Amino acid sequence: MTIFTVRKFFAAAVVAVCLPFAPHMASAAPAANLPDFTDLVDKVGPAVVNIRTTARVPTSQRGLPPGLDDGDMSEFFRRFFGIPLPQGPQGPQGQIPRGAPDTSPPDGGNDTEQNSGVGSGFILSADGYVMTNAHVVDDADSIYVTLTDKREFKAKLIGVDDRTDVAVVKINASNLPVVTIGDSNKVRVGEWVVAIGSPFGLENTVTAGIVSAKGRDTGDYLPFIQTDVAVNPGNSGGPLINMDGEVIGINSQIYSRTGGFMGISFAIPIDEAMRVADQLKTSGKVVRGRIAVAIGEVTKDVADSLGLPKAQGAMVSSVEPGGPAEKAGIQPGDIILKFGGLPVEAATDLPRMVGDTKPGTKTTVTVWRKGQTRDLSITVAEMQADKAAKDGQKKAPEPKPRASNALGLAVSDIPADQQNAQKLHGGVQVDAVEGPAARAGLQRGDIIMRVGDVDITSAKQFEEVTSKLDPQKMVAVLVRRGDNTQFVPLRPRTPGQK
Repeated sequence: MTIFTVRKFFAAAVVAVCLPFAPHMASAAPAANLPDFTDLVDKVGPAVVNIRTTARVPTSQRGLPPGLDDGDMSEFFRRFFGIPLPQGPQGPQGQIPRGAPDTSPPDGGNDTEQNSGVGSGFILSADGYVMTNAHVVDDADSIYVTLTDKREFKAKLIGVDDRTDVAVVKINASNLPVVTIGDSNKVRVGEWVVAIGSPFGLENTVTAGIVSAKGRDTGDYLPFIQTDVAVNPGNSGGPLINMDGEVIGINSQIYSRTGGFMGISFAIPIDEAMRVADQLKTSGKVVRGRIAVAIGEVTKDVADSLGLPKAQGAMVSSVEPGGPAEKAGIQPGDIILKFGGLPVEAATDLPRMVGDTKPGTKTTVTVWRKGQTRDLSITVAEMQADKAAKDGQKKAPEPKPRASNALGLAVSDIPADQQNAQKLHGGVQVDAVEGPAARAGLQRGDIIMRVGDVDITSAKQFEEVTSKLDPQKMVAVLVRRGDNTQFVPLRPRTPGQK
């Protein structure tokens, strides 16, 4: 590990003046008051726990994880923390301390219980419900929860939800200290926050920083709270706390190129986490709604070409046959602007809005289609396991020799049997690509479903429509490739232009 030392240099400038000394200049400017976290830590700290997971492994594999040995880790902790390697309940290298219970199998087998992971959590209720991250307890044979008073309990896994990375475990205890749950919707960028957890197994470590951003989309199911609070391996599952001592998030991820903290960490908003936890406590699983569509982002170019006032909503790229969306009349190429009366600002908003809707609920979806909005009634279904995509497509026929049009496309009619197999209603097949279409990434075998607001039904009609396009205006072409459909903005070329 390389340690970079930052040195600060201070330069002082002295200006002499020939005026009498002014008394008011003698008083120094008052120093800004820095936050004091001591009372906050005293209040919340007892409800933060260390979570240790174990797995059964052959005796020959006991010890530290692959790639690490006791000497390396001892040297790491000695040099950079000034302390010896933390001793787990089984001691260094998995050895069982004298007087500790032997966790070897009762049948005298060759397997033993070895530490497989470490994380953090916090107590939700005085009767022993504890929240943590799903990835902290994944694949664990046993889960142990250690309180700040050093009591350790073997925990029962109540439920996990991988989609949100939330898990709930239960210990057999009573009158436990609990956290106060805050409102993550009231979090403000720039406010001070504190994390408490067990980085590298160092229990009850406190770090502080500020909220750097809200609603950060990292490609996961939930929008994250971004902070600059120091979070490292072992902090996962611990609470993110505001200055009122309320939990506003669960520390879950870091952005890192080295595996250690680099100034960016992410927390799951507590509002979303509590909705999941309530379902896990009730039924051990999370039930979510679905409407059976695949969606994509609406870019500015797509919005401009479709006449949308701004880039917003979720573009429907495909609709599952027989699903709720198809029954409601939603079509590929529609832009979903509202769900249940609430605006869909970005494509990532829709899965959360639908998922939070109880299956069986009848609601309204507002879509943008051909320059106008439409309200469609839809009944939300229950989310099922993902289905494998079916490859029932036929090869595209050999390209036919014909002149390309203003979009740089040579197209042909789609045989009736192929339309039936792909559940198509109209469209033409791309046989050759050049010019604007090639530059936009269109390929032979793509299906052109719509040009602007005109549904395409035949190759002849396609040629008529494209011959009237204005080279000065972008046009949105609805393209289907495989099971996905999306708008591709194209600028028609003038005659003779490549």
